[in-house]
Amino acid sequence: MNATSITESTHLLGAQAKAASARMARASADAKNRALRALAALLRQSTDALQSENAKDIARALEAGLAAPMVDRLKLTPKVIETCAQGCEQLAAMPDVIGEIIGMKQQPSGIRVGQMRVPIGVFGMIFESRPNVTIEAASLSIKSGNACILRGGSEAIDSNKALAALVQQALSDSGLPAHAVQLVQTTDREVVGQLIAMPQYVDVIIPRGGKGLIERISREAKVPVIKHLDGNCHVYVDDPCDVAMAVRVADNAKTQKYSPCNAAESLLVAQGVAPEFLARIGRIYADKGVEMRVCERSRALLRNLDGAQLTVATEQDWYEEYLAPIISIKVVDSVDQAIAHINQYSSHHTDAILTTNHVHAQKFLREVDSASVIVNASTRFADGFEYGLGAEIGISTDKFHARGPVGIEGLTSLKYVVLGEGEVRT
Repeated sequence: MNATSITESTHLLGAQAKAASARMARASADAKNRALRALAALLRQSTDALQSENAKDIARALEAGLAAPMVDRLKLTPKVIETCAQGCEQLAAMPDVIGEIIGMKQQPSGIRVGQMRVPIGVFGMIFESRPNVTIEAASLSIKSGNACILRGGSEAIDSNKALAALVQQALSDSGLPAHAVQLVQTTDREVVGQLIAMPQYVDVIIPRGGKGLIERISREAKVPVIKHLDGNCHVYVDDPCDVAMAVRVADNAKTQKYSPCNAAESLLVAQGVAPEFLARIGRIYADKGVEMRVCERSRALLRNLDGAQLTVATEQDWYEEYLAPIISIKVVDSVDQAIAHINQYSSHHTDAILTTNHVHAQKFLREVDSASVIVNASTRFADGFEYGLGAEIGISTDKFHARGPVGIEGLTSLKYVVLGEGEVRT
């Protein structure tokens, strides 16, 4: 495609999405739920066909020498497809929030003032690797009464096309506009530049991918962006705590999967429990091949551990999102020092405290400035599906509009509604 045809085709996508968004905004809850249930059924019926298209992407990725974690993200296994189908059904079973009026209050003048929840309109989603994001974004867009334009990574183009075709079939079969969910069919990167600069058609952009992609979009976009750049998540092991529980959770937060943005990258340990806790978690990390980048106090407690990969942490390590079998470890004096460290170095994504002290837990919840703050559970729960949102379109570390996993409500806005009986202002 040349530059002119890319501009024309992208603007056509925008115009079609804008028209579809008006129809989606007034669609009934029943029609939207029918589309979601139809999509779930189509996903299950098409598992073999989807895997056949996915195999093309996997073959190209292997031929191109993509790293193993990237190839793993591309896979549309039956389990991944079933999770997508369940996400659609979970959304269909949830209440429809569109048109909901909240906070209605009578004013001294006699008017009643409240807020109505309405769709944002059109969102553009730019993502990499995981083709299941196509279904997550589409299903949330349908439930929230929006239209969306999806631009997936070139490495998953065949999988994304096959999934998007099922979405459009489910929409049409349910009496909704097929253009409510559109996938960019070309892998040309020029489309991204066009998509993020069409405020006449696109109301918000949601990038989901590597830091470079998100930084570029944040810098160049001419429409609002919902984003997070890093997932430098912390686990703080408090004194007092249930050490056995803390070991289990700290292990899961780091090693259950290394590549997600909600995996723990930094471990803070109160000095009172550090000798016992670090001996136990250090053994697990060493056996699993996790490199530990340690402060001097934690190094002194871990240095005699057989097979441990220990490196003295640098200042940069406290900021780092590894997405790999590496974790930074620091012994701290108190919960206050842990909170101060997290607020300085965290990416404000997800941070957890493991404690049996209720006062410490409440202090941590109030004072840690992150999108998700967790007590006595793994950071790996910071996810739309696990939070009961049905699916998520991403995790926002911004403070305006949407924060944390972005589900249905994150794709809506509020407008004021005023009800009167002839009142006039004096």
